[in-house]
Amino acid sequence: MSTEQASAIRFSCQTYAWQMSGTTYTGQLPRFVEVASSAGFAGLEAEPFMLGDYSDIDRAHGVIDPSDLELSSVAFVADWRSARETDAERDAADHFIRFVSSFPGALLLLVQAPGPDREDLGERQQNAISSIRAIGERAADAGVRTSFHANSPAGSVFRTRDDYGVLLDGLEGGVVGFTPDAGHLAKGGMDPLEVIRTYRSRVDHIHLKDYSASAGWQLTGHGSVDFPGIVGYLRDTGYDGWVVVEDESADAVSDPDAVTRAAGEYVRTVLQPLVGAATDNREA
Repeated sequence: MSTEQASAIRFSCQTYAWQMSGTTYTGQLPRFVEVASSAGFAGLEAEPFMLGDYSDIDRAHGVIDPSDLELSSVAFVADWRSARETDAERDAADHFIRFVSSFPGALLLLVQAPGPDREDLGERQQNAISSIRAIGERAADAGVRTSFHANSPAGSVFRTRDDYGVLLDGLEGGVVGFTPDAGHLAKGGMDPLEVIRTYRSRVDHIHLKDYSASAGWQLTGHGSVDFPGIVGYLRDTGYDGWVVVEDESADAVSDPDAVTRAAGEYVRTVLQPLVGAATDNREA
């Protein structure tokens, strides 16, 4: 398609830049919304850890509804180490199914917390897949879309190319989509665009985070991940979901607000023109 024709791709801001400082910014949803909006993002993806008291549905609506941002997604993180969800995991998941269902169009992103190692890998992978599928089915009954996001720490059970094959085979035929994270794919030794191409029919949400094999996590646009190539491919294949920009660089610890605004500027000047040259990505 011509880049003169705006695509349906929109860009959202993840709250992880603030999470890099531990609990310092927990519960500061008004701050996240103000900074993300001023940076030009169209949406916000929050994690329950960062929402704090704003995990209350009415309180969250009180901040998000008056703003010009949409809640694109909530990244729900759990261990899923047992053969089925624990009671606590199920209760928390069900709360955030209700939470997300109150924001039309928002997605519940499922993320497994890395463990300390990869022992009993096959069993742990199947346990996680079982819980992920169960949550996806309950969410679908409530009208909520779900997608799964793998990560790359040493204790993650879905971090290599073979692991991704197990994951996607295990989710085949279910209702849970696939969220590739370009930075985690690169850190896991993969070509992010190759993985996205391979599983394009399953991709319904995207994370962009920058990484360098020689220097680790980088500011958005300063690493080796080919963000323009990824966004251009998504555009050309008719992707119509959110592209969520996340920063895990060391700079986020000292000034997450500035890092977020810099990421927004990168989106505005480099990525937004690829999907239809809007003056602000909220207008795409």
